[in-house]
Amino acid sequence: MTIVIEDNLITRVQTGLVTPPAEATLIDLSQYTVMPGLMDMHTHLSFEHNPKTYMNQVTYNAADYALDAANFAQKTLLAGFTTVRNLGDTYNETVALRNAITRGVAVGPRIYTAAKAIGTTGGHADPTNGLAKHIMGNPGPDDGVINGVTQARQAVRQHYKDGADVIKITATGGVLSVAKNGQNPQFMDDELDAIVATAKDYGMTVAVHAHGKEGMNRAITAGVTSIEHGTYMDNEVMDLMKEYGTYYVPTILAGNFVAEKAKIDGYFPDIVRPKAAAIGPLIQKTFSLAYLAGVNIAFGTDTGVSAHGDNAQEFGLIVEAGMPPIEAILSATANTADLLNITDSLGTISVGKLADIVAVKGDPLTDITLLEHIQFVMKDGVIAKHE
Repeated sequence: MTIVIEDNLITRVQTGLVTPPAEATLIDLSQYTVMPGLMDMHTHLSFEHNPKTYMNQVTYNAADYALDAANFAQKTLLAGFTTVRNLGDTYNETVALRNAITRGVAVGPRIYTAAKAIGTTGGHADPTNGLAKHIMGNPGPDDGVINGVTQARQAVRQHYKDGADVIKITATGGVLSVAKNGQNPQFMDDELDAIVATAKDYGMTVAVHAHGKEGMNRAITAGVTSIEHGTYMDNEVMDLMKEYGTYYVPTILAGNFVAEKAKIDGYFPDIVRPKAAAIGPLIQKTFSLAYLAGVNIAFGTDTGVSAHGDNAQEFGLIVEAGMPPIEAILSATANTADLLNITDSLGTISVGKLADIVAVKGDPLTDITLLEHIQFVMKDGVIAKHE
Protein backbone atom coordinates (compact mmCIF):
# COMPACT_ATOMS: atom_id res chain seq x y z
CA MET A 1 0.00 0.00 0.00
CA THR A 2 1.00 3.62 -0.52
CA ILE A 3 -0.23 6.39 1.75
CA VAL A 4 0.12 9.92 0.38
CA ILE A 5 0.26 12.72 2.93
CA GLU A 6 0.08 16.43 2.18
CA ASP A 7 0.71 18.71 5.14
CA ASN A 8 -1.12 16.87 7.94
CA LEU A 9 -3.79 15.09 5.90
CA ILE A 10 -3.99 11.72 4.17
CA THR A 11 -4.86 12.52 0.55
CA ARG A 12 -4.52 9.12 -1.11
CA VAL A 13 -4.39 5.44 -0.13
CA GLN A 14 -3.60 3.02 -2.95
CA THR A 15 -2.56 -0.58 -3.43
CA GLY A 16 1.04 -0.97 -4.56
CA LEU A 17 3.87 1.57 -4.74
CA VAL A 18 3.01 4.97 -6.15
CA THR A 19 6.10 6.58 -7.65
CA PRO A 20 6.62 9.76 -5.65
CA PRO A 21 7.22 13.10 -7.39
CA ALA A 22 10.72 14.55 -7.12
CA GLU A 23 9.81 17.00 -4.37
CA ALA A 24 8.19 14.35 -2.15
CA THR A 25 9.74 12.42 0.74
CA LEU A 26 9.39 8.63 0.58
CA ILE A 27 9.20 6.82 3.93
CA ASP A 28 9.75 3.13 3.27
CA LEU A 29 7.82 1.04 5.81
CA SER A 30 7.31 -1.88 3.44
CA GLN A 31 8.82 -4.29 5.98
CA TYR A 32 6.55 -3.07 8.76
CA THR A 33 2.93 -3.33 9.80
CA VAL A 34 1.42 0.15 9.46
CA MET A 35 -1.56 1.19 11.58
CA PRO A 36 -3.47 4.30 12.63
CA GLY A 37 -2.05 6.12 15.64
CA LEU A 38 -3.00 4.31 18.85
CA MET A 39 -5.30 5.93 21.42
CA ASP A 40 -5.55 5.46 25.19
CA MET A 41 -8.85 6.54 26.72
CA HIS A 42 -7.72 6.59 30.35
CA THR A 43 -4.46 8.25 31.32
CA HIS A 44 -3.16 10.51 34.09
CA LEU A 45 -0.25 12.31 32.49
CA SER A 46 0.78 14.42 35.46
CA PHE A 47 1.76 11.66 37.85
CA GLU A 48 3.27 8.19 37.94
CA HIS A 49 2.46 6.16 41.02
CA ASN A 50 5.23 5.47 43.52
CA PRO A 51 5.53 5.28 47.32
CA LYS A 52 5.87 9.10 47.49
CA THR A 53 2.67 9.81 45.55
CA TYR A 54 0.55 10.55 48.61
CA MET A 55 3.13 12.96 50.01
CA ASN A 56 3.29 14.85 46.71
CA GLN A 57 -0.13 16.37 47.31
CA VAL A 58 1.38 18.47 50.11
CA THR A 59 4.86 19.00 48.62
CA TYR A 60 4.13 19.50 44.91
CA ASN A 61 3.12 22.79 43.31
CA ALA A 62 1.22 23.15 40.06
CA ALA A 63 4.48 23.65 38.15
CA ASP A 64 5.85 20.36 39.47
CA TYR A 65 2.85 18.46 38.14
CA ALA A 66 3.00 20.34 34.84
CA LEU A 67 6.66 19.55 34.23
CA ASP A 68 6.15 15.90 35.10
CA ALA A 69 3.19 15.85 32.70
CA ALA A 70 5.30 17.22 29.84
CA ASN A 71 7.85 14.46 30.40
CA PHE A 72 5.24 11.71 30.58
CA ALA A 73 3.40 13.06 27.52
CA GLN A 74 6.51 12.71 25.39
CA LYS A 75 7.00 9.12 26.58
CA THR A 76 3.38 8.38 25.68
CA LEU A 77 3.73 9.71 22.14
CA LEU A 78 6.97 7.81 21.52
CA ALA A 79 5.19 4.63 22.63
CA GLY A 80 2.81 5.07 19.68
CA PHE A 81 -0.14 6.72 21.38
CA THR A 82 -0.97 9.81 19.37
CA THR A 83 -4.26 10.61 21.15
CA VAL A 84 -5.25 10.22 24.81
CA ARG A 85 -8.02 11.13 27.21
CA ASN A 86 -6.58 12.47 30.45
CA LEU A 87 -9.11 11.63 33.14
CA GLY A 88 -8.07 13.68 36.12
CA ASP A 89 -5.29 16.01 37.16
CA THR A 90 -4.66 18.32 40.13
CA TYR A 91 -4.34 21.96 39.03
CA ASN A 92 -5.75 21.79 35.47
CA GLU A 93 -2.14 21.32 34.37
CA THR A 94 -3.14 19.05 31.50
CA VAL A 95 -5.24 21.87 30.04
CA ALA A 96 -2.05 23.93 29.83
CA LEU A 97 -0.14 20.92 28.47
CA ARG A 98 -2.76 20.28 25.79
CA ASN A 99 -2.53 23.91 24.72
CA ALA A 100 1.29 23.83 24.70
CA ILE A 101 1.31 20.70 22.52
CA THR A 102 -1.21 22.30 20.15
CA ARG A 103 1.02 25.39 19.88
CA GLY A 104 4.06 23.22 19.20
CA VAL A 105 6.03 24.26 22.29
CA ALA A 106 5.72 20.83 23.94
CA VAL A 107 5.82 17.29 22.53
CA GLY A 108 3.09 14.80 23.25
CA PRO A 109 -0.13 13.17 22.08
CA ARG A 110 -3.33 14.95 21.20
CA ILE A 111 -5.00 15.40 24.60
CA TYR A 112 -8.68 15.40 25.49
CA THR A 113 -8.58 16.33 29.15
CA ALA A 114 -11.11 16.22 31.95
CA ALA A 115 -8.92 18.51 34.10
CA LYS A 116 -9.82 17.79 37.73
CA ALA A 117 -12.16 14.83 38.22
CA ILE A 118 -15.49 15.56 39.92
CA GLY A 119 -16.43 13.70 43.10
CA THR A 120 -18.51 14.16 46.23
CA THR A 121 -17.42 15.11 49.74
CA GLY A 122 -15.27 12.25 51.02
CA GLY A 123 -15.60 10.50 47.64
CA HIS A 124 -12.89 9.05 45.46
CA ALA A 125 -12.05 12.41 43.80
CA ASP A 126 -12.08 14.49 46.99
CA PRO A 127 -8.43 15.63 47.13
CA THR A 128 -8.52 16.17 50.90
CA ASN A 129 -9.23 12.57 51.93
CA GLY A 130 -6.79 11.45 54.59
CA LEU A 131 -5.52 14.92 55.46
CA ALA A 132 -5.57 16.37 58.94
CA LYS A 133 -8.72 18.33 59.71
CA HIS A 134 -6.90 21.64 60.09
CA ILE A 135 -5.57 21.47 56.52
CA MET A 136 -8.51 19.62 54.98
CA GLY A 137 -10.70 22.68 54.42
CA ASN A 138 -14.04 22.36 52.67
CA PRO A 139 -13.49 21.85 48.93
CA GLY A 140 -16.37 22.71 46.64
CA PRO A 141 -17.33 22.83 42.96
CA ASP A 142 -14.25 24.89 42.05
CA ASP A 143 -12.17 21.99 43.42
CA GLY A 144 -14.29 19.33 41.73
CA VAL A 145 -16.21 18.37 44.89
CA ILE A 146 -20.00 18.64 44.78
CA ASN A 147 -23.06 18.01 46.89
CA GLY A 148 -26.47 18.40 45.28
CA VAL A 149 -27.81 19.36 41.89
CA THR A 150 -26.83 23.03 41.93
CA GLN A 151 -23.21 22.29 42.72
CA ALA A 152 -23.17 19.48 40.14
CA ARG A 153 -24.16 21.93 37.41
CA GLN A 154 -21.74 24.53 38.74
CA ALA A 155 -18.82 22.09 38.65
CA VAL A 156 -19.47 21.10 35.03
CA ARG A 157 -19.76 24.72 33.95
CA GLN A 158 -16.58 25.62 35.84
CA HIS A 159 -14.75 22.78 34.10
CA TYR A 160 -15.95 24.11 30.75
CA LYS A 161 -14.72 27.56 31.79
CA ASP A 162 -11.37 26.09 32.85
CA GLY A 163 -10.91 24.52 29.42
CA ALA A 164 -11.78 20.86 30.00
CA ASP A 165 -12.79 18.78 26.96
CA VAL A 166 -14.65 16.02 28.81
CA ILE A 167 -16.13 15.48 32.27
CA LYS A 168 -14.82 12.73 34.54
CA ILE A 169 -16.76 11.75 37.65
CA THR A 170 -16.10 9.15 40.33
CA ALA A 171 -19.43 7.37 40.67
CA THR A 172 -18.13 4.88 43.24
CA GLY A 173 -15.34 4.52 45.72
CA GLY A 174 -11.88 3.80 44.34
CA VAL A 175 -8.75 1.83 45.05
CA LEU A 176 -6.10 4.50 45.55
CA SER A 177 -8.08 7.14 47.47
CA VAL A 178 -7.43 7.33 51.20
CA ALA A 179 -10.95 6.22 52.07
CA LYS A 180 -12.34 2.92 53.32
CA ASN A 181 -14.86 1.86 50.67
CA GLY A 182 -13.71 1.03 47.16
CA GLN A 183 -17.07 0.34 45.54
CA ASN A 184 -19.95 2.20 47.25
CA PRO A 185 -22.13 4.53 45.09
CA GLN A 186 -21.15 8.15 45.67
CA PHE A 187 -23.60 10.21 43.57
CA MET A 188 -27.37 10.42 43.86
CA ASP A 189 -29.51 10.01 40.73
CA ASP A 190 -30.43 13.68 40.59
CA GLU A 191 -26.76 14.70 40.79
CA LEU A 192 -25.87 12.34 37.94
CA ASP A 193 -28.78 13.58 35.83
CA ALA A 194 -27.65 17.17 36.40
CA ILE A 195 -24.04 16.41 35.43
CA VAL A 196 -24.97 14.55 32.24
CA ALA A 197 -27.55 17.11 31.12
CA THR A 198 -25.24 20.05 31.78
CA ALA A 199 -22.30 18.35 30.06
CA LYS A 200 -24.50 17.66 27.04
CA ASP A 201 -25.49 21.34 26.85
CA TYR A 202 -21.81 22.27 26.74
CA GLY A 203 -20.88 19.63 24.16
CA MET A 204 -18.99 17.42 26.58
CA THR A 205 -19.06 13.66 27.16
CA VAL A 206 -18.95 12.05 30.62
CA ALA A 207 -16.46 9.37 31.67
CA VAL A 208 -17.23 7.51 34.88
CA HIS A 209 -14.83 5.85 37.29
CA ALA A 210 -16.82 2.97 38.79
CA HIS A 211 -16.12 -0.33 40.54
CA GLY A 212 -19.41 -1.17 42.27
CA LYS A 213 -22.60 -2.33 40.54
CA GLU A 214 -25.06 0.20 41.97
CA GLY A 215 -22.91 3.18 41.04
CA MET A 216 -22.57 1.84 37.49
CA ASN A 217 -26.30 1.27 37.11
CA ARG A 218 -27.08 4.81 38.25
CA ALA A 219 -24.49 6.32 35.91
CA ILE A 220 -25.48 4.29 32.85
CA THR A 221 -29.17 5.12 33.17
CA ALA A 222 -28.25 8.79 33.55
CA GLY A 223 -26.71 8.58 30.07
CA VAL A 224 -22.94 8.74 30.66
CA THR A 225 -20.54 7.98 27.81
CA SER A 226 -18.18 5.42 29.32
CA ILE A 227 -17.59 3.28 32.38
CA GLU A 228 -13.96 3.05 33.49
CA HIS A 229 -12.67 -0.09 35.33
CA GLY A 230 -16.14 -1.63 35.85
CA THR A 231 -14.79 -4.24 38.24
CA TYR A 232 -18.00 -5.63 39.70
CA MET A 233 -20.25 -5.34 36.64
CA ASP A 234 -22.55 -8.29 36.11
CA ASN A 235 -25.01 -9.34 33.40
CA GLU A 236 -27.53 -6.73 34.48
CA VAL A 237 -24.95 -3.95 34.15
CA MET A 238 -23.74 -5.28 30.80
CA ASP A 239 -27.28 -5.43 29.44
CA LEU A 240 -27.79 -1.82 30.50
CA MET A 241 -24.55 -0.78 28.79
CA LYS A 242 -25.66 -2.43 25.56
CA GLU A 243 -29.10 -0.82 25.83
CA TYR A 244 -27.64 2.66 26.34
CA GLY A 245 -24.63 2.23 24.03
CA THR A 246 -22.23 2.90 26.91
CA TYR A 247 -18.55 2.19 26.29
CA TYR A 248 -16.43 0.10 28.65
CA VAL A 249 -12.80 1.16 29.24
CA PRO A 250 -11.23 -1.75 31.14
CA THR A 251 -7.80 -0.64 32.53
CA ILE A 252 -6.57 -4.19 33.25
CA LEU A 253 -2.98 -2.95 33.42
CA ALA A 254 -3.75 -0.72 36.39
CA GLY A 255 -5.57 -3.54 38.16
CA ASN A 256 -2.58 -5.82 37.80
CA PHE A 257 -0.21 -3.08 38.95
CA VAL A 258 -2.04 -2.30 42.19
CA ALA A 259 -2.55 -6.00 42.97
CA GLU A 260 1.21 -6.59 42.72
CA LYS A 261 2.12 -3.50 44.74
CA ALA A 262 -0.37 -4.48 47.46
CA LYS A 263 1.95 -7.39 48.28
CA ILE A 264 4.73 -4.96 49.27
CA ASP A 265 4.69 -3.78 52.88
CA GLY A 266 4.47 -0.01 53.09
CA TYR A 267 3.92 0.69 49.39
CA PHE A 268 0.29 1.74 49.94
CA PRO A 269 -1.30 3.34 53.01
CA ASP A 270 -2.95 0.71 55.21
CA ILE A 271 -6.44 1.84 54.18
CA VAL A 272 -5.61 1.43 50.48
CA ARG A 273 -3.80 -1.91 50.57
CA PRO A 274 -6.79 -4.25 51.07
CA LYS A 275 -8.74 -2.49 48.31
CA ALA A 276 -5.84 -2.89 45.90
CA ALA A 277 -5.47 -6.56 46.78
CA ALA A 278 -9.20 -7.29 46.36
CA ILE A 279 -10.20 -5.19 43.33
CA GLY A 280 -7.08 -5.26 41.17
CA PRO A 281 -7.06 -8.95 40.21
CA LEU A 282 -10.74 -8.96 39.16
CA ILE A 283 -10.67 -6.53 36.23
CA GLN A 284 -9.29 -8.96 33.64
CA LYS A 285 -12.03 -11.49 34.40
CA THR A 286 -14.65 -8.74 34.14
CA PHE A 287 -13.22 -7.77 30.76
CA SER A 288 -13.59 -11.35 29.48
CA LEU A 289 -17.25 -11.42 30.46
CA ALA A 290 -17.93 -7.98 28.97
CA TYR A 291 -16.29 -8.91 25.68
CA LEU A 292 -18.29 -12.13 25.40
CA ALA A 293 -21.47 -10.20 26.23
CA GLY A 294 -20.90 -7.79 23.33
CA VAL A 295 -20.35 -4.59 25.31
CA ASN A 296 -18.70 -1.72 23.38
CA ILE A 297 -15.02 -1.70 24.40
CA ALA A 298 -12.50 1.11 24.01
CA PHE A 299 -8.83 0.75 24.92
CA GLY A 300 -7.72 2.39 28.17
CA THR A 301 -5.02 1.70 30.72
CA ASP A 302 -5.21 4.16 33.65
CA THR A 303 -1.52 4.79 32.97
CA GLY A 304 -0.07 6.98 35.66
CA VAL A 305 -1.02 4.19 38.02
CA SER A 306 1.44 2.06 36.04
CA ALA A 307 4.42 3.59 34.21
CA HIS A 308 4.01 5.97 31.28
CA GLY A 309 5.24 4.51 28.03
CA ASP A 310 4.10 1.03 29.06
CA ASN A 311 0.53 1.64 27.82
CA ALA A 312 0.76 -1.04 25.12
CA GLN A 313 1.15 -3.78 27.73
CA GLU A 314 -2.65 -3.59 27.98
CA PHE A 315 -2.89 -5.24 24.54
CA GLY A 316 -1.34 -8.46 25.80
CA LEU A 317 -3.73 -8.52 28.74
CA ILE A 318 -6.89 -8.04 26.69
CA VAL A 319 -5.80 -10.67 24.15
CA GLU A 320 -5.00 -13.03 27.01
CA ALA A 321 -8.54 -12.38 28.26
CA GLY A 322 -10.09 -13.52 24.98
CA MET A 323 -10.19 -10.59 22.53
CA PRO A 324 -8.65 -11.42 19.12
CA PRO A 325 -5.61 -9.27 18.22
CA ILE A 326 -7.34 -7.45 15.35
CA GLU A 327 -10.20 -6.45 17.66
CA ALA A 328 -7.69 -5.34 20.27
CA ILE A 329 -6.10 -3.01 17.72
CA LEU A 330 -9.52 -1.74 16.64
CA SER A 331 -10.36 -1.06 20.29
CA ALA A 332 -7.45 1.41 20.35
CA THR A 333 -8.14 3.03 16.96
CA ALA A 334 -11.61 2.92 15.39
CA ASN A 335 -13.48 2.32 18.67
CA THR A 336 -11.64 5.05 20.56
CA ALA A 337 -12.33 7.51 17.74
CA ASP A 338 -16.01 6.61 18.02
CA LEU A 339 -15.95 7.15 21.78
CA LEU A 340 -14.39 10.60 21.29
CA ASN A 341 -16.77 11.47 18.41
CA ILE A 342 -13.80 12.08 16.09
CA THR A 343 -14.31 9.36 13.47
CA ASP A 344 -14.34 12.03 10.78
CA SER A 345 -10.68 12.85 11.47
CA LEU A 346 -9.01 9.89 13.21
CA GLY A 347 -9.21 6.15 13.91
CA THR A 348 -8.44 4.73 10.46
CA ILE A 349 -5.95 5.38 7.65
CA SER A 350 -8.38 6.95 5.22
CA VAL A 351 -8.43 9.80 2.74
CA GLY A 352 -9.26 13.11 4.40
CA LYS A 353 -8.21 12.05 7.89
CA LEU A 354 -5.32 13.37 9.93
CA ALA A 355 -1.97 11.68 9.34
CA ASP A 356 -1.59 9.82 12.65
CA ILE A 357 0.35 6.68 11.71
CA VAL A 358 2.44 4.13 13.61
CA ALA A 359 4.39 1.10 12.47
CA VAL A 360 5.96 -1.97 14.01
CA LYS A 361 8.36 -4.58 12.66
CA GLY A 362 6.56 -7.89 12.40
CA ASP A 363 2.92 -8.95 12.54
CA PRO A 364 1.00 -7.94 15.69
CA LEU A 365 -1.83 -10.26 14.68
CA THR A 366 0.62 -13.10 15.38
CA ASP A 367 2.26 -11.49 18.41
CA ILE A 368 0.31 -8.61 19.93
CA THR A 369 3.18 -7.79 22.31
CA LEU A 370 5.07 -6.35 19.33
CA LEU A 371 3.00 -3.21 19.95
CA GLU A 372 5.06 -2.65 23.08
CA HIS A 373 7.95 -1.68 20.77
CA ILE A 374 6.62 0.75 18.17
CA GLN A 375 9.38 1.79 15.74
CA PHE A 376 7.66 4.59 13.81
CA VAL A 377 5.34 7.33 15.04
CA MET A 378 3.77 10.13 13.01
CA LYS A 379 1.29 12.53 14.59
CA ASP A 380 -0.57 15.12 12.55
CA GLY A 381 1.81 14.63 9.63
CA VAL A 382 4.96 15.16 11.71
CA ILE A 383 7.39 12.31 12.38
CA ALA A 384 8.00 11.93 16.11
CA LYS A 385 9.96 8.66 15.99
CA HIS A 386 11.66 6.77 13.17
CA GLU A 387 14.03 4.05 14.30
